Amino acid sequence: MAESLASHGTHGDASHDVTKRDFLKLTTAAFAAIGVGAMAWPFVASLAPARDVLALSSTDVDVGPVTVGQAITVVWRGKPVFVRHRTPEEIAAARAVPMSDLRDPQTDQSRIIRDPWLVVVGVCTHLGCIPLGQKPTDPKGDFGGWFCPCHGSHYDTSARVRKGPAPLNLLVPAYAFTSDRALRIG
Repeated sequence: MAESLASHGTHGDASHDVTKRDFLKLTTAAFAAIGVGAMAWPFVASLAPARDVLALSSTDVDVGPVTVGQAITVVWRGKPVFVRHRTPEEIAAARAVPMSDLRDPQTDQSRIIRDPWLVVVGVCTHLGCIPLGQKPTDPKGDFGGWFCPCHGSHYDTSARVRKGPAPLNLLVPAYAFTSDRALRIG
């Protein structure tokens, strides 16, 4: 009978040890997972945009005071955006260009939402320079739009590249008119 109790007691202790070991393994794994999460959270959080960037995710522009032929520059996401109130002559010149003459073929109509307004990111697609052509006294290049003096890219009145090393047209950002006098970029 003593043998029986001794073997029963040993067996009971082994069962108790297995349960205790499983509990310790689960507890250790849970603490390790919490520790890894606590260390990874600041890294993952640092990948999110900063508050000041989120504040610049959209820009409202009052285009009411912009007269025909005038252009303004606004900042959106840290980049200049050119908003031009084009003349009828500028629109006609942009629409008269054959697609075969364009390096990055896009129709004028596909680059605008509402005539006579053209809205483009004012960063040259060659090396990221800021083209000239916003001020009345700026050189506008061979095609009446914008000219990048750094490397000689010329853009037309629809901001399409026509000459020089730039491979693509000036980018048209996401924008919408919120009224007859205002638009929202972004």
